[in-house]
Amino acid sequence: MEQIIKAVILGIIQGATEFIPVSSTAHLRVIPALLGWKDIGAAYSAVIQLGTLAATLIYFRNDISELVSGFLKALKTRDFFSNNESRIFILIILGTIPISVAGLLLKRFIEGDARGLYVISTALILLAVILFIAEKAGKRNKDMSAITVKDGIVIGCAQALALIPGSSRSGVTITAGLFMGLKRETAARYSFLLSIPAIALSGVYELYKERHELLNENFLSLSIATVVSGITGFIAIAFLINYLKKRSNMIFIVYRIALGILILILLSKGILQNLE
Repeated sequence: MEQIIKAVILGIIQGATEFIPVSSTAHLRVIPALLGWKDIGAAYSAVIQLGTLAATLIYFRNDISELVSGFLKALKTRDFFSNNESRIFILIILGTIPISVAGLLLKRFIEGDARGLYVISTALILLAVILFIAEKAGKRNKDMSAITVKDGIVIGCAQALALIPGSSRSGVTITAGLFMGLKRETAARYSFLLSIPAIALSGVYELYKERHELLNENFLSLSIATVVSGITGFIAIAFLINYLKKRSNMIFIVYRIALGILILILLSKGILQNLE
């Protein structure tokens, strides 16, 4: 029963924080630590992200269908970039390359020292400051049809920064989108669509690589956490897109800074132990 309760809590944490720009990794490191649990590890985190991937696929099923259809039509004419759906489809694929390459090259660091709480707290605070600047500097006048190749490349490169625990995948991509002039809800929507290949690749890779340990020892826990993360993630997507139609990211900026400072305080008092 204890394992089931843990799995449900981890699933809620993952689903609620994967899409909101506050860093799921930070919460999956800090909350279990405060509860006296061991770090679940990068592999477990990557696999339960498949639940949030399912949430994204379901929520954006119409968008995905249109993007694929547009790309298939463009194959016939060989005009890939004047067709809006085809252009976005290609930009999502291209935008996945930087995080994929960086993830392979920096895998050991990402799964080890980078999960330290000093790194996470610094990333939380620093990205909050950059997001604040983006909120003030961004023109916020572009919708999905206005996203250019340059926008897609910049946002795709920014996504690679999400490999730094505490930065937040949605946080860095929404921030980049705002800098490129996207409307808040457009930046969030594009961010979520862009996350699909990266989450799929990461989750499937870790599930295969660690399949014996994850499936034999943690199968029930992993399954429950993944399902719960999917349900919670679907709610989080709907919430954020609707929220950003009328409001700014300021509440998330303040929260990130407060959480980063709290982690540093807890570390200084020995309540939290940094991952060595």
